Amino acid sequence: MHYKRTQNLIHQTSTVKKLSDSTVTSGLKEALRIGVDYGVKELSKEGGYFNNKEVKIPLPQNLSKAETIIRKVGGEKIADDLVASMNKAATQAAPKTATIFVDAVDKMTLNDAQKILSGNKDAATNYFKDRTTTSLQAMIKPIIQKSMQDNSVASYYDTFNTLYKSYAKDTLNNTAIMQTASSFGADTYLPSSSDEKLDDYITQKAMDGLFKMIAKKEGEIRTDTTAQITDLLKEVFGN
Repeated sequence: MHYKRTQNLIHQTSTVKKLSDSTVTSGLKEALRIGVDYGVKELSKEGGYFNNKEVKIPLPQNLSKAETIIRKVGGEKIADDLVASMNKAATQAAPKTATIFVDAVDKMTLNDAQKILSGNKDAATNYFKDRTTTSLQAMIKPIIQKSMQDNSVASYYDTFNTLYKSYAKDTLNNTAIMQTASSFGADTYLPSSSDEKLDDYITQKAMDGLFKMIAKKEGEIRTDTTAQITDLLKEVFGN
């Protein structure tokens, strides 16, 4: 009799565990889908990247070194236009990425879910990076390149470059600007062509922004009860 009760208890415990695993996996997938929806929608809005200080795409390092000089010689609008056009290119690519993220969520296994739930706060982001980066690059880069053409990114770059080469050197007698420029070599730091790796840079920064926004929402769902907007999320993350 005792043996039979023990076997029944084992069977019940096993059944509960299976239901719990299923519930937890479903809850995590729901949280990540909400995160994807939030991230993509936010960054797809007009000014989605440019107006969000967390993900705004700055000038690449080689250009940012020149930005102070460009602005000091009257190139504020040129620098602003270049930054704005880069961020606009990323915003135009964002809406296309949702399907890739959702596909990654759909393919998530129980083992994947357990690792994410027991991992640190960016475990899900790392999961996405591992499984979506190649597909995202393939999808985003052509859109970035087309947007760069439509929004004159290369033209703004060329103007930025020309302004520096034409006028900035004349200002180097100014001690403050000389100090700014001397650390990187004022004559040689700019790339040789307007699109040299700029599309790769914007593509990577666009993906970084998406990962960051998804992680932000995931973190809220994990820790903030007000973000647990469904019964399933409350059940999985409420404890």
